[in-house]
Amino acid sequence: MKIFKYLLFLLLIVIIGFCIYTAVQPNSFKVSKTRTINAPASVIYNNVIDFKNWKTWSSWAEDDSNMKVYLSEQTKGINGSFSWENGNGVGFMKTIQAIPYTTIEQDMEVADFPTASIHWHFDQKKNGSTQLTYDISGDNLSFGFKVFSILTGGIEKRINSHYQLNLEKLDSAVVANMAKYSITVNGITEHSGGFYIFNSTSSKITDVNHKVFELLPKLESYIDKYSISMAGSPFVKYHYLDEENNAAMFSCCIPTTSRVITTENDILTGQLEPFRALKTTLLGNYTNLQEAWKNTMTYVTEHDLVIDETGPKLETFVTDSLDSPNPADWKTEIYIALKE
Repeated sequence: MKIFKYLLFLLLIVIIGFCIYTAVQPNSFKVSKTRTINAPASVIYNNVIDFKNWKTWSSWAEDDSNMKVYLSEQTKGINGSFSWENGNGVGFMKTIQAIPYTTIEQDMEVADFPTASIHWHFDQKKNGSTQLTYDISGDNLSFGFKVFSILTGGIEKRINSHYQLNLEKLDSAVVANMAKYSITVNGITEHSGGFYIFNSTSSKITDVNHKVFELLPKLESYIDKYSISMAGSPFVKYHYLDEENNAAMFSCCIPTTSRVITTENDILTGQLEPFRALKTTLLGNYTNLQEAWKNTMTYVTEHDLVIDETGPKLETFVTDSLDSPNPADWKTEIYIALKE
């Protein structure tokens, strides 16, 4: 009997000691992780701001195969939300504030635990990458929450591993999405031609994209300066391509509604006569243009088409980086003149 009393007394001491230890634990917590992702801030922001995308990179559901996720009617932007159910009860997350491409503030509620605040900060660097900071914090922690934290090895330790993995998976998901592309040879069409202003240069084929981004802004500034009406998307007109020697001669062009008499020596006026063409569409980064041209030429051979060597060879930038920061959304159309 005495031994039983001693055991009860010892157990009571342990319980009291545990309660004291629990009571003196901090009343707040914060976990913060940072990762540099090779993508524009806007692309990463657009992924994070929509809870529909979280399933591709959130490690919480992966860690609990029995978790059930319920998407709300609105998942994107301020007031976007979703909920879930697992062994810990019901959880709920909602976006409460957002500054596009800069910050996102969210509230998270899990069972009867205190509401936690989640903060995202997107810091874009000059080289095009983004330093992403992802943190969670909570205040006025209840005694029950402290007990749960101690029994599960510490809330910070548990969250830290998930946050690290979340950022790694988000990095992979964003980069993979930016790399998506498709090439479609649309077939024979009629190009309507028209007037355009242009500037010309020569370069290595591998430097064409770089040169285009040097020349096009000059044309766009000229268009704005003289309030010239555009008649379509900018395009590149190739005059000479020598893949063996990596050499190209081309013009950057902007179509206009009528003939423009230019006032600068390096900006000229041209006109395309309507022509029969083979059209190919690239949806994705310009780095895939070489493959798009290759597919176009393969189509020419397989369908016994004859290229008009004196006719136009065009790349038209239907949508570009000014329309969307995500290269997967860029649309380029290739037109190569065919003989009748």
